[in-house]
Amino acid sequence: MRISRTPRWIWQLAIGCAVLIGPHALATTSMQVVDQQGKPLADAVVELIGSAADSSQAPKGTMTQQGLMFVPFVLAVQAGTAVEFPNLDKTRHHVYSFSEAKVFELKLYAGKPEKPVLFDKPGIVVLGCNIHDHMQAFVYVGTSPYLAVSDEQGQVTFAKAPAGTVKVRVWHPWQQATLPEQQLELQDKMAALVLPITAQEKPKPPKRGFGQSY
Repeated sequence: MRISRTPRWIWQLAIGCAVLIGPHALATTSMQVVDQQGKPLADAVVELIGSAADSSQAPKGTMTQQGLMFVPFVLAVQAGTAVEFPNLDKTRHHVYSFSEAKVFELKLYAGKPEKPVLFDKPGIVVLGCNIHDHMQAFVYVGTSPYLAVSDEQGQVTFAKAPAGTVKVRVWHPWQQATLPEQQLELQDKMAALVLPITAQEKPKPPKRGFGQSY
């Protein structure tokens, strides 16, 4: 491996992701994402840019409202994905985004909107609710079908990985600056992907009073 004057964390990223890529497409592969203290980092998006996958079927996604929260906190979809926004709460929600990648509004509603929202432009979409200020979530719209979001244990899993040389993009809601892309081939193996991020507390719903329900 040729070493340049690249910041150390970027090489940690490169080594950590290299295990995913081989000379042929792989079956299920996984890795762990950790913060700069070595603690498991949830809600990190890892995108692999490589060989094209089968896109004969239009991809779909779901961003649920439940317990006065968006679930999941981070959703990763490929551009061209239609996302449903079902409301499982008894109260109505008014979902919106002013983000450049997708401006939309689902006015006060309960149940399931008549049509899904099409996310057709790559970028980060910040979601909010006009009725409940604490509600916040993110939709990462990528260009690749190879997208995964780390769970509470920091685990990221790909059902398949592209073969050959790929680019790796990483994004997290708490990052302070854009994390540079890396071009990788299989060379080394490392268990953890280390990001220069300190995890913060996610938004929480307000406490319910006695006898109250969502």
